[in-house]
Amino acid sequence: MKNLFRTIAVFVMAFMAFSFTTLNEGKKEIKIENSKVVWKGYKVTGSHEGTIAIKSGFLNFNADQLIGGEFTIDMTTISSTDLEGEYKGKLDGHLKSADFFGVENFPTAKLVLTEVKSSGKNSYEVSGNITIKNITEPVSFDLSVYGNKANAALKIDRSKFDVRYGSSSFFDGLKDKAIYDEFDIVADLEF
Repeated sequence: MKNLFRTIAVFVMAFMAFSFTTLNEGKKEIKIENSKVVWKGYKVTGSHEGTIAIKSGFLNFNADQLIGGEFTIDMTTISSTDLEGEYKGKLDGHLKSADFFGVENFPTAKLVLTEVKSSGKNSYEVSGNITIKNITEPVSFDLSVYGNKANAALKIDRSKFDVRYGSSSFFDGLKDKAIYDEFDIVADLEF
């Protein structure tokens, strides 16, 4: 009987040790309801900002080290937060139209982390591929991880994804109607 209890105790301790050592390893799904992605676009006369929803995503860890990840963004949710009423409706509709992201034909965008290098405690230099409107381009950015949260800030050049509206890279004479090619994305993630 003592041997049976001893065997059970060893099994329970081994199981608990295994459970705790693998707690921070592997694939960690993003809790989309607790995560937020904010965008900000700039024009000669000001800026606009808003949100966009994560459809799905995960981060991969080896022990406590980030080693990769992947995110799918629901482009149909792109929305401005700095306007209200009619003007908000017009801008949101325009961003979803073929002039910008063409969400009817391209309802999702994707980011795949291809290389992750530690740059300090909880900080990483990340390289990846981002796909918008079925065009894939490389992107690099910094990402921080604290406990079960991560945040990152990216600059994206929309002209590389055939988003031409108001871009002085494609059209001359826009003057104060020009919209800058680079826009910002700030992601606050929970997993």
